[in-house]
Amino acid sequence: MPFRLFSHGFRSCPNPSFLFTAFPTVFSSNLVHHELVANYSHLFRVRGSLPDLEPYLLLAHIDVVPATESDGWEAPPFSAQEIDGFIYGRGTFDDKGSLMGMLQALEYLLMKGYAPRRGFYIGLGHDEEVHGHQGALNIVRMLEQRGVRLLFVLDEGLAILDGILDGLEGPAALIGISEKGQATVKLSVSTVPSHSSIPPRETSIGILAAAVKRILERRPDSNAFVRTTTAVTMFNAGVKVNVIPPYAEAFVNLRIHSAQSLQEVLDLVRTTVADERVKMELSDGFDPLPVSSSDEKAFGFQVIKKTLLDMFPGVTVAPGICIGNTDSRHFRNLTNDIYRFSALWFKPGDPQRFHGINERISKKNYEDIVQFFFSLIQNFDIQRLPDSHSSAHEL
Repeated sequence: MPFRLFSHGFRSCPNPSFLFTAFPTVFSSNLVHHELVANYSHLFRVRGSLPDLEPYLLLAHIDVVPATESDGWEAPPFSAQEIDGFIYGRGTFDDKGSLMGMLQALEYLLMKGYAPRRGFYIGLGHDEEVHGHQGALNIVRMLEQRGVRLLFVLDEGLAILDGILDGLEGPAALIGISEKGQATVKLSVSTVPSHSSIPPRETSIGILAAAVKRILERRPDSNAFVRTTTAVTMFNAGVKVNVIPPYAEAFVNLRIHSAQSLQEVLDLVRTTVADERVKMELSDGFDPLPVSSSDEKAFGFQVIKKTLLDMFPGVTVAPGICIGNTDSRHFRNLTNDIYRFSALWFKPGDPQRFHGINERISKKNYEDIVQFFFSLIQNFDIQRLPDSHSSAHEL
C-alpha cells in the first residue's frame, strides 16, 4: 500500500501535477478523460463498455479548513506525519481520505487491466468548505451542457460509527440519504443610547439576549429538535465599557431537518422571539435536500450496502440524515438519488477531531477506504440488483 502517495496528498496543493505523479495510470489510460475545471477542480470521465448503462458520480473535495500548529497539534497539521499507526493532517477525515482512496482504487483497477461496463465520473471540487460555488457548480454546469444524467451521486457525509451512538451495540454504517437545510438568521435590536451610570430597565443587549434565550429553550416537546439544529454563532454589541449600546445583533445558524422547510423554521423563530423590537433578517438559507431512495429497489443504496456487508459482516447498515452540507447538494438536478458516505471509522473522540485538532486517519482505515472503492466500482458494473451479496474483491 503506497502510503507515501497518500501522505503527500495532504499537502493542500491543488496543482494537478501532483495527481499526475501519484496516479500515472489514471492519466495515461485511454478509458479516462480528465478536465481541469475552474483552474483547480477536476472532472474525470471513465468510459464504460456498455454506454446504455446510466453513469454515476463519485464526489470528493480538495480544500480543507484552516489549521495551525499553534492550535496544539501533536504533529504539524500539513505534515502527514505518522504516529503510532495514524497519519496526522488536516483533511484526513474531510475529505482527502476519500479523495485519495477513490483515485488509488481506480489506479489499481486500471493497472490490473480492469475495464468497467458502467461508465462513471469522479469529481473533485476545490472550494467545498466555502459552499462550492466555483468548483462543484462549474462541474454541474459542464455536465448539464452535455446532457448528462446520473444514476446517483456518492459524496462524503456519514461514516461507520463505532461506540458513538448511545444504545447501539456494535458499529453502524450510516448512509446519508438527505442533508439538513440551513439558515443563518440575523436578530438585531435598536434602542436609544445611554450611559452605564444611569441604565434603563431594558437595554439592547438584554432584549436581544432574551430573544436568543427563547430560541434555545422552547417547549419540552420540541426542545431536542431546537438544540440539535440551532447555534448562536455571533453576538455583537458595544464599543465602550461605560456606554450602553444603542444597537445589538446576533447571528443564529439553524440546520433544518428534512421534515421541516426553511419557511417553517423562519416562522418558528419569529413566533418564538415574539418581540416586535427584535428585527429578524434571513442572511442566507436553503431548504433540506430531497430524501433519496433507500428501499430494496434503490440501486445505488443497495450496492453501497452490499459492498459494506462484504467488507464488514458485523456492521449494521442503515440510512441516515447528514447534518452538514456537502458539494453533492449542487447536483440535485442531475439525479434523483444522492448518497453521503465515507468508509471512515469514527470511534470515541474522533468526531471532535473533525475540523478540530489532531485530525488523523489510521493506516488500516485508509486501506479500508481504498478497498471500499476498489470493490464498489466493480460492484456497480451489474445491470440489476443482486439477489444476495458475494465475497469482496481482492486487492
